Amino acid sequence: MQKHKPRVVIVGAGFAGVFAARELAGAEAEVLLIDRNNAHTFFPLLYQVATAAVESEHIAAPVRGIIRDMGKRAANLDFCLAEVRGVDFEKRLVLAQGQEGESLALPYDYLLLAPGSVTNTFGVNGADEHAFSLKSLEEAVRLRNHILRSFEFAAWAVDAGKRQHRLCFVVVGGGPTGVELAGAMAELMAGALKRDFPRLVLASPCVTLLEAGDGLLPGFPDALRAYARQKLEALGVDVRLLAQVERVSPAGAFLKDGSEFLAATVVWTAGVKGEPVAGRLGLALAPNGQVLARPTLQAEAHPEVFLAGDICRTEHAGRPLPMFAPPAIQEGRHAAQGILRLLRGQEPLVFRYVDKGMMATIGKKAAVVRLGRFSFQGLPAWLLWLAVHLAYLIGFRNRLFVLANWAADYFLSERCVRLISRRNPLE
Repeated sequence: MQKHKPRVVIVGAGFAGVFAARELAGAEAEVLLIDRNNAHTFFPLLYQVATAAVESEHIAAPVRGIIRDMGKRAANLDFCLAEVRGVDFEKRLVLAQGQEGESLALPYDYLLLAPGSVTNTFGVNGADEHAFSLKSLEEAVRLRNHILRSFEFAAWAVDAGKRQHRLCFVVVGGGPTGVELAGAMAELMAGALKRDFPRLVLASPCVTLLEAGDGLLPGFPDALRAYARQKLEALGVDVRLLAQVERVSPAGAFLKDGSEFLAATVVWTAGVKGEPVAGRLGLALAPNGQVLARPTLQAEAHPEVFLAGDICRTEHAGRPLPMFAPPAIQEGRHAAQGILRLLRGQEPLVFRYVDKGMMATIGKKAAVVRLGRFSFQGLPAWLLWLAVHLAYLIGFRNRLFVLANWAADYFLSERCVRLISRRNPLE
């Protein structure tokens, strides 16, 4: 009687899950990747979907296509389109809901939890109801639709107050996503939309960036943080520091110091937290919803369960790792290697994060990059930002189309995807 191969289940097809699957391709194990979506999304470019720079389909790749492109060595990989609801750790079953509502109980010998994260509004009154998030393709397209509809409304609005209200935009959060989104929105309005709507006279500033801390881009050197603010302000973005949002409503954002920023659009990029499914697993959680992990990335009390990506709470240099793509990729690979070691009868190794740096773009020909002890800005940083993001974008076709859209934006100041989509399920 033939003994079955060990079964490995990976929950989540984000950066951690996909890179873990690549490590496990060809292993003496059956590997199943589960996700509620059938595509891997390149989250660092969601803001470009929201600002009409690239099409949503060009920053996503079908999971089955990713597996197929791995070749023959991926014969042990499979994919299941389902939403994970829980885990029975005693029976080693992943409990999920299929596409038609059917209940699935998927067995595993080893489990890698990498379901990702969701927006964290920190309990700010009205933020969940009235602010836009930017954590999925659907949310990015929804925001793009809203921006374009705001301009279409303003073009024919009789009431000057309503017109100006629709043309004011607030971004909450001065991290990389907030900085990149605010800069891209300002360029969109000063470029393509200004030409599309010549009758509109835009008051300045149209875009306001609110950051609760004393500077933008926490974790970057002070010189780069100052440069980012200077470039944003040159684009017409009103940057406000020490701006703690107390309430969000359809009228705008209201600060704890009594300041009001009236705008029909408030986008929340101020933080993320672990995917809510983590709270249903009975595992030890950090305050932000991440699951506490051993140094080997194994779950406490469950050595057959590994954690990776935004759901995983681990530290580097005494501080929690940021919930960004680079840590997720390294954690996914390390967790997969830990599973491979267990399959060989060896103990998993301690995870050691290699800080390869951080980067953010502020607009055309402007970016900031920190590589270890070195940092630089401007055009060289922007070119490196382009190269790195193209390199990590999955799929030759996606790279080709994104590069073409970037070229049109650079040479013609043309945002190619100024379309109001009616297919978005969030609309």
